[in-house]
Amino acid sequence: MADHVDITLWIDRRWKDAIEKHLRNETLQEHLEDVLDELCNQLPEQEYKRISAEIYAEDVAEREAREATRTYAAYHVVENGQEWYFKTSPGEELLDAAVKLRGYVTGEKGTGPDLFIELFADGRPITAEEYNALTTLRMENTGKVRGVFDINFDKREFSAVHIMDGWQTWAMRDVSVAAYHATRSQFASSDDQWRKLLDHLNGKEITSAGHLSARIFSFGDEIIEMDGKLNFYVRTEFDVDAAFGTFVCTDKNDDWLNIYANYDMEKNRPCDTLELNLCKADGTEETWSYRLNAAEQDVLLRKMEAFCQEQTGMSLRVYAQQLREEPEQRQGPVMKL
Repeated sequence: MADHVDITLWIDRRWKDAIEKHLRNETLQEHLEDVLDELCNQLPEQEYKRISAEIYAEDVAEREAREATRTYAAYHVVENGQEWYFKTSPGEELLDAAVKLRGYVTGEKGTGPDLFIELFADGRPITAEEYNALTTLRMENTGKVRGVFDINFDKREFSAVHIMDGWQTWAMRDVSVAAYHATRSQFASSDDQWRKLLDHLNGKEITSAGHLSARIFSFGDEIIEMDGKLNFYVRTEFDVDAAFGTFVCTDKNDDWLNIYANYDMEKNRPCDTLELNLCKADGTEETWSYRLNAAEQDVLLRKMEAFCQEQTGMSLRVYAQQLREEPEQRQGPVMKL
């Protein structure tokens, strides 16, 4: 922290008042501050630069130290057809956000805020890119980001990022009820409140577009090498209609959906899209891509790693390196097309 010295001057008020009458649009204190600035400017140039550099470096170090201890939460909120991205500090965790939600949805109309975001007076607007970056930090579990939330009042969905499972989504009503049970006893400890919240949310997760969780990513068949990528077939043992807007989870047609996830062997990371292939009963097909966000890519990579270890006994990076260096030596069930 900078070494500041307090300089105190005493003067009869009558002198002060008289002097300020002859100063132009400034107080005596402001005038004396200008005099001090001028005295500093008259110092030898080398000494002036040295002191200025020291002060600047100290200010930077102080700001960095404050930032290092600051924590955040990131929000994406959709309400009445409008959307907002913002962050808060020190940031809310899941229980805090759930309690805020309950207070808002159960509040008496006309007496509370008109929009959910009005509960965050200190929220700072951010871009979608910054939101995604904070999501990445949350998945890295650095402690810097305490929570990432996607709250959609138009769909009545509440989503939060879990450091192991990625996105978790529940119906808003279930989150509100869980928050009530978690906090209704004023004598409950923080740990008890967390336990009650999670107990009441357990088993109530729903599938939501943009919030694919770890439980969704399971693979079938073999890993296939194709055009410099490792191709994984994603089992469709979840509500694909809710995730991708299809209409195949029904007895009204015989359509089915194929989902493929790819690992880029050169870049050593999953591709940022899923490839979808809708096969219709009449023999026609439709193909399109689903773009993965930061949390979805993270849990997808973890699931790919586990499946590759199971199938080949090697990590993705090691196996991809082997395939690049010795393409004719294929081990395990991986196929090349």
